[in-house]
Amino acid sequence: MTSTPADGFRILAIHAHPDDESSKGAGTMIRYVSEGARVMVATCTGGERGDVLNQAVALEPMASRDLAGMRIREMADAARHLGVEHRWISFADSGLPEGDPMPPLPFGSFGTLPIEQAAAPLIRLARDFKPHVILAYDENGGYPHPDHIQSHRVAMEVYLKAGDPEAYPGLGEPWEPSKLYYDRGFNPEKLRALHESILADGNESPFTDWLARMESAPDPSSGWKTYETTTQIDVAPYIEQREEALKAHRTQIDPESAFFAVPAARQREIWPWEDYVLAESRVETSLPESDLLQGLRVESTSA
Repeated sequence: MTSTPADGFRILAIHAHPDDESSKGAGTMIRYVSEGARVMVATCTGGERGDVLNQAVALEPMASRDLAGMRIREMADAARHLGVEHRWISFADSGLPEGDPMPPLPFGSFGTLPIEQAAAPLIRLARDFKPHVILAYDENGGYPHPDHIQSHRVAMEVYLKAGDPEAYPGLGEPWEPSKLYYDRGFNPEKLRALHESILADGNESPFTDWLARMESAPDPSSGWKTYETTTQIDVAPYIEQREEALKAHRTQIDPESAFFAVPAARQREIWPWEDYVLAESRVETSLPESDLLQGLRVESTSA
């Protein structure tokens, strides 16, 4: 029996809310599943404190009566489009606090938990699933939502501690992931390239304000960190499938939104990649990379 290119490898993507997996790295997950890898999405919260962002859905009774239940259904639909395995971690959504001064997060919500409590179910999952690669957010959370920042902390804890036999006793046999990446789904270089292509066609770009906000992000001295892409994964054949997964999150994604402003065929010409930062690695690799499994493929995949 002939092996496909990623047979035997496992990738764990840790996300804060349902829909994050479809807007960040979805094409990458589809690609590696198609090549034979097992890909697991762990969703840390149910997104139950989110808003309905698609006005076409806002008047549906379930959207106001049972948003949490609706998002569970949406996540199941998205997972089918992606071809991934999925696990709810089921912490309470922290919501996105607003105001001056900023109000405290809801008691017991994901963003308020000590790292040992927040990471424990992910440690158990990692020791059971045994990922070679972890996909995560950077210290900024991709954007500074408390659940995204906590998801980063949890992913780092899993990478550093899942293989430590002294850490988290009783949560399974130790397993040491080999690589950890930060997602750069909204990196300014990509958005600028798409923005300029829209302007070149004589159209108004929906990315104008988005780019302006990015360019006015806090100075790095404030603790806001920036990264350069180390790894680009070609997802050109999977862009339409990626968009279908995103549209599955009907409460969050308006099909007329900026996510779909550039047709798939044009995206393939301008930016056919998904971008990552190799943040941690226990195997030897060389940068830049075009494969999350670089440095791993020469190893045995029988584990």
